Amino acid sequence: MNRSLTLKLGAIALLILLLLVPLLMINGVIQDRQQLRDGVLEDIARSSSYSQQLSGPLMVVPYRKVVRTWKTREKTNERYQEIGEERGRLYFLPERFELDGQVQTELRSRGIYQARLFHADNRISGHFSLPAQLGIKEDFADYRFDQPFLAIGISDIRGIENALKLELDGQSLDFIPGSQVGWLGEGVHVALPTLNTEKATELDFGFDLRLQGTGVLQVLPVGKTSTVSLSADWPHPSFIGNYLPAQRKVTDQGFSANWQASFFSTNLQEALNSCVTGGDCTAFSGRSFGVSFIDPVDQYLKSDRAIKYALLFIVLTFAGFFLFEVLKSLAVHPVQYALVGVALAFFYLLLLSLSEHIGFALAYLLSASGCVLLIGFYVCHVLRSVRHGLSFSAGLAALYGLLYGLLSAEDYALLMGSLLLFGLLGVFMVLTRKLDWYGVGQKTPKPLDFDIGAVQ
Repeated sequence: MNRSLTLKLGAIALLILLLLVPLLMINGVIQDRQQLRDGVLEDIARSSSYSQQLSGPLMVVPYRKVVRTWKTREKTNERYQEIGEERGRLYFLPERFELDGQVQTELRSRGIYQARLFHADNRISGHFSLPAQLGIKEDFADYRFDQPFLAIGISDIRGIENALKLELDGQSLDFIPGSQVGWLGEGVHVALPTLNTEKATELDFGFDLRLQGTGVLQVLPVGKTSTVSLSADWPHPSFIGNYLPAQRKVTDQGFSANWQASFFSTNLQEALNSCVTGGDCTAFSGRSFGVSFIDPVDQYLKSDRAIKYALLFIVLTFAGFFLFEVLKSLAVHPVQYALVGVALAFFYLLLLSLSEHIGFALAYLLSASGCVLLIGFYVCHVLRSVRHGLSFSAGLAALYGLLYGLLSAEDYALLMGSLLLFGLLGVFMVLTRKLDWYGVGQKTPKPLDFDIGAVQ
């Protein structure tokens, strides 16, 4: 290979490395803007309410147990009985738990950033089945029971938007703030009528809960059989948690989803026992499921994914330039390579700044069109041919179109990228199949001028 060709390829390689500097700076700007956006969303959630998890209801029955201990006096060896008292609580999960929720989303703006809040109108109902003597196998006469209550954990009680009233076997009872159960966290509770503990008790309950939150709504399936139905006007749901919905339907207008769970699949009773006796409630609270109302792929993530292909774009554009240079015996100065590379880098900055205001798709169209027009105008003069300039611009526009396809098709990005590179390699090999590479650069190419009148 002759010396001039080696120098030209070395200069092009050096330019590509130098162009990584502005690309890295733009990538840093993307990360900074994303962190700024996340901070604003956190502030909005702090002023309204965070993500919500509903845990309960649980039936809690406080008790006092008489404890008799036999002791011996030291001097007389006389045995006597000391009577004490032990306090505790019995916890019961509902036999049946049902939640029917209708969710509406709302955008809250601060500057150019928006947070999506949800308002969930929930109808919660179910049935408790308490065994005779509350399932106590010991001497039942030693137990004294205090007033039972129903406890519900709500992760952020600021999101409660209605006055809560429990419908219990025809009675209407008012909820009181605080769950009264430490490991449930924040929430509400309601005092229940005194139970007849001598025999089995059946209780039907129901209440309406309007709950506001930001980001995520989760439900803990506390029933031996649990049925949860949610529908919303959000068309991009992300179903999260330990269980996926049994049925779901997602359209452009929203989604609907139904979950079915039982004690056989959740093992929630054992998790509750471990929580009460061992103090580790992670397994209990972690068996929730729900839906996220966060946009799974926002403009910052798309911009970050787009800039990962920047190096490929620059290499392919420079390769096109180099093909014109060797096939048409034209001299393209490294400065001209650099200007085109900088224009390609500016595409990502334009894409980021425009997408914050007009959406990613339109921002991509405007940014790509601007770069193609600018580079096309410049290349027409560099190559001294409108036809060659338009051909180059058409190829660049096709690359931008393929990039958008790669960004839109996550699952097929690798396949599409592989086929693209293989196809471009084939085009390059076909165009240069008869080229005498040893002769490239031996003839002094005609210098290019920038006279507009020279463009054909």
